Amino acid sequence: MSTSAWTSVPHDPPPRMAAGLGGARPKYAPTDFVTLLWRERFLMLVVFLVIVIAGVAFATTLKKSYTAESSLFVRLGQEYVYEPRAGDAGRGAVPNIDEVIQSEAEILGSGELRERVIRKIGFAKIFPKHAAKYAGATPEGKRKLMMEGRDAIGKSLKIQTAPDNSIIRLGYQNDDPEMAEKVLNTLLEEYLVYRRSLLIGGDSNILQRQRDIFSQKLAEADTAYQSFLTTNDIGDFTAQKTALTQLQAQVEQQKYSIDAQLQDRVGRLASVESELSRTPPEAILYRDVDMSASTKLAQLKLDREGLLARYTAGAQPVQDINVQIAQLEAGLAAGRTNGEGARRSGPNPIWQTLTTTRNDLRAEVAALQQSQGAYAQQVTDVNTRLLRLAGLEPEFNELSRDRDVLSSNVRDFTVKEQQDEAQRQMSAESSDNIRIVQRAVAPTTGKSLKKPVLILAILFGAFSALCIGLVRMFLRPGLQTPESASRTLGMPVLATAGIKR
Repeated sequence: MSTSAWTSVPHDPPPRMAAGLGGARPKYAPTDFVTLLWRERFLMLVVFLVIVIAGVAFATTLKKSYTAESSLFVRLGQEYVYEPRAGDAGRGAVPNIDEVIQSEAEILGSGELRERVIRKIGFAKIFPKHAAKYAGATPEGKRKLMMEGRDAIGKSLKIQTAPDNSIIRLGYQNDDPEMAEKVLNTLLEEYLVYRRSLLIGGDSNILQRQRDIFSQKLAEADTAYQSFLTTNDIGDFTAQKTALTQLQAQVEQQKYSIDAQLQDRVGRLASVESELSRTPPEAILYRDVDMSASTKLAQLKLDREGLLARYTAGAQPVQDINVQIAQLEAGLAAGRTNGEGARRSGPNPIWQTLTTTRNDLRAEVAALQQSQGAYAQQVTDVNTRLLRLAGLEPEFNELSRDRDVLSSNVRDFTVKEQQDEAQRQMSAESSDNIRIVQRAVAPTTGKSLKKPVLILAILFGAFSALCIGLVRMFLRPGLQTPESASRTLGMPVLATAGIKR
């Protein structure tokens, strides 16, 4: 009997354990796994080789793919500044740079942009395998193939962005390096055109149509405004109202002045008439005074001086003349010597002056009364016209307000239309906020999945072979090794018997 190999000897099921209710399960040590797996080496080798050969066969079918790369520098542009169509609410609001980057990335990855690229390069050039199918397809079939082409480009297109970074990196993968370069560069060119039509595009006649609508309404408002002025016989409502207001102030001021003057003249007239009633029409113009006594007294005094020249003061002639002088002076002092002289009377000048003043005042009072009536009538007329304008003012204000608002809207939309047109022209000529940092170039080295597939095939083959060996090992009946039998039955194995194959 040879001892080069040991095999398990068929036997009855192991006895029940004293402490258990079921049959005893084999117990293995790590060294038992090595021995038992070695017994299944041929099965494991077959499984390993089958899986590896299948992986190698699949890896040989894989082709190299080439990735063209480019990058864009994006800044905040005028197209992101909010300009309301009407009003100024929110004017000048701008998004942050991350929002701008995400918006541009969405535009780069849009299906419409990918379809533009396919139509510009040609479906047959990008997808030569489906060229014949596309050429013979119906319009509906071509549309479906175009959708599939858009999806295929989307799967091969890679767009990378980073927070707080103004750079967008793009990559496109294709089996042909020249086609990868052409598709990516065409994508960049179409992107610059498409984003302008998307961000600044739209109906360029919206502002013009809105301006025309406001112009038509303004013409209707002007017609109603002119009809209102013509119907009410008004040239310029505001100027007329201003002139009437000023005229009213002037007329009332003059009326008040006339009233004051009239009261003054009436008062003076009453005073003059009262004074005139107390003044006589005639008065003594002049009266002569009898000066004979005074003259005689002077003569006596002269005579006395003559006598004194000849006589002494006590002489009889001097005393006689002194007596005469004293007697005459006493008469003059008592007024006995006064007598009526010649006198002349005529019209009283004061009465004449008062009469003239009275007549003048009566004339002034009459004139002021007429002026007062005239100014009172003017005040009434002006107030009537102002009341008429006040009654028409609400309608005039409404017409003027509508006319001014419509005129302002026409002017604003005209300005906006010109600004929008200028912005379109400038944006159509350049995209200063978008710069191509690096254009795509044909890659010289490609990437292939052959090595990863081979490595995965080897690892999966080894894992599968190990699993098959373990399953086969655990499914074999009986106790496979003496050590396992000893551990399982709890009894020592004193000897083993080998069998020759």
